[in-house]
Amino acid sequence: GLMRRELHAVVLGLTGATLLRLAVTGAHTRYVRDGFRPFLLASGAVLVLVAAASMWQILAPRRRSPAAAPEHPWHAHHGHAHAGFDASWLLVVPMLVVLLIAPQSLGSLSAGRSGTALGASAQQVSQLPPLPDGDPVRLSVLQYAARAVFDDGRSLVGRQVTLSGFLLARDGQGWYLTRMMISCCAADARPVKVGLSGAVPGGAHANDWWQVTGRYVATVDQDPVNGERIPYLEVTAANPIATPTQQYVS
Repeated sequence: GLMRRELHAVVLGLTGATLLRLAVTGAHTRYVRDGFRPFLLASGAVLVLVAAASMWQILAPRRRSPAAAPEHPWHAHHGHAHAGFDASWLLVVPMLVVLLIAPQSLGSLSAGRSGTALGASAQQVSQLPPLPDGDPVRLSVLQYAARAVFDDGRSLVGRQVTLSGFLLARDGQGWYLTRMMISCCAADARPVKVGLSGAVPGGAHANDWWQVTGRYVATVDQDPVNGERIPYLEVTAANPIATPTQQYVS
């Protein structure tokens, strides 16, 4: 019916506008890899154009013949007029929420429910090059954890390294420095965790983003979720940092 066509056009338009907003503002990195941005822009533009064309086809006859315009479907049901509201229009509500209020990226709540994702990196360790000269050397949480667990820290001994990530509370006391890895999108995100020991300042909170500098230590935890090993870094300096634009790694 006509109402269904209007609803479809509105939903298409909101979906397209949401994709465009996420891609233009960079908020798409909360959901998918950054490389998907051109596809989001293209698909969002197509959806907006299709929605606009659909609404034009619906409204053009009404403008040409106002007197013959069909009764609004909100007020028609099996040929009888009434003032009921069609619940199908509630489908628009979640689209408006995502358009206006984009949810935050996955953080410590999701990371605490998932096991550390080091298993997929075991085969890559033999391909890791030697660390560059100069200390501290900047590594990702994944690079440090893979070298520490699968190479027994051989390439890290005697070196100062700098990592960044968000804080995840450790069972008992202390923190894991964590980054979420994605293959495609947030639906497949899994955490990589590094335990922090040494000069860890007090007053921290879960989901705070930190940059830490320290040295390899042969301490290992077992992840309670999947039993994989979680390496440690003995911290010599730690500073809070702003939440990065790209919070996921791939």
